[in-house]
Amino acid sequence: MPRDGRRVSKADVVVGIQWGDEGKGRIVDLYAKDYDVVARFGGGDNAGHSIVVGDTELALRIVPSGVLNERVELFVGGGTVVSLSGFLEELGRLAERGIDVSRVKVSDRAHVVFPYHAAADRASERARGAGAIGTTGRGIGPAYVDKTARQGILFADLADRDALVEKLRANLARHSGSFDGEGVPDENAFIDATLAAANRVLPHVVDGVAFIHDRLGADKRVLIEGAQGSLLDVGYGTYPYVTSSHTIAGGACIGLGVGPTAIGNVIGVVKAYCTRVGAGPLPSELLDDRGERLRKQGGEYGTVTGRPRRCGWFDAVAARYAVRLNGLSSAAITKLDVLAGFERLGIVTGYRIAGKSVGFSSAGVPGLELEIEEMPGWNEAIGACRRIDELPEAARRYVRRIEELLGVPVPMVSVGREREQLAQ
Repeated sequence: MPRDGRRVSKADVVVGIQWGDEGKGRIVDLYAKDYDVVARFGGGDNAGHSIVVGDTELALRIVPSGVLNERVELFVGGGTVVSLSGFLEELGRLAERGIDVSRVKVSDRAHVVFPYHAAADRASERARGAGAIGTTGRGIGPAYVDKTARQGILFADLADRDALVEKLRANLARHSGSFDGEGVPDENAFIDATLAAANRVLPHVVDGVAFIHDRLGADKRVLIEGAQGSLLDVGYGTYPYVTSSHTIAGGACIGLGVGPTAIGNVIGVVKAYCTRVGAGPLPSELLDDRGERLRKQGGEYGTVTGRPRRCGWFDAVAARYAVRLNGLSSAAITKLDVLAGFERLGIVTGYRIAGKSVGFSSAGVPGLELEIEEMPGWNEAIGACRRIDELPEAARRYVRRIEELLGVPVPMVSVGREREQLAQ
């Protein structure tokens, strides 16, 4: 990542600027070697990040994507909501691969996701019927609701056994109705299991604010990893079809407890086309064989849910909106290789309603019309390209047109799944 040569105690942020699944994990994995800490600031195990390095393939849900870089500390910030069982299972899988999981720390300000949250999530989706949002059903939203209602349980609470038991009993009673059709768990068994899990998790719990500021104060380089995508942000995404946390770069300050002056570069990750899981607007969606072809060639199935992703052309209106939200300094384009073989490619360059130009806030409005710019495709495989100027002419033109539409530099393009398959 370009620097001006000064050693500064600042953190750089990597965020997705679409509806998630942009390939943030592989970009964070690549950059992590140049940092001392990789920190995640929001979301829970509803976010799946995939990393492929040689024969090693990881699907991460909670642990930051710098895990394959042995010297890097891994930090799960206070803005996250984390399942104890999910966290322990992920640590176990990593340990089985020989990875030192003692490097993984969780902020004492993070909130715990419990089975009653997952039950409430599923019950809410059932109640919505045809209007279901399409959540992962892992309890992320209800955990954030408890946090806002001041009824949540912090990782800090795991250290006080008696107080924890009292809070668990109260919350289990409060959420008992959420288990409709699933069966309310036995209270004593639930408490015993939670206490056992807490004992295993506590060695990873730290004073989160002190942790991150100690590193910044020691001039350590911090890479901040976002989850989901900017267009799923609870405040600025396609509401109500959004996640339950702030996914834009500004959320990094809240999720880690740092001020905006701590942030240096903001790198956006954008797929060469658009995808979305679940319900909600996707203006450029292709409901024909081209959309199905994108899905198959791109392996567009959710890392966490396995659900097929909806696919469409690159939407520059949505992307420019996300560039503004995040204050991007640069962007990386992923999955360019998936577009090989298409005779013509489309880019959405404008929205209109009744002939009048409108912005991204109209993405879900009935009667929306798209302005689509067509560009020639290419047939050549590009997986071996390591420089952008080695790409076929049509691919280079496509990349430069996206760069022009975004209004920020695009110094990097991924041309395959593996870590080294990048053209710069």
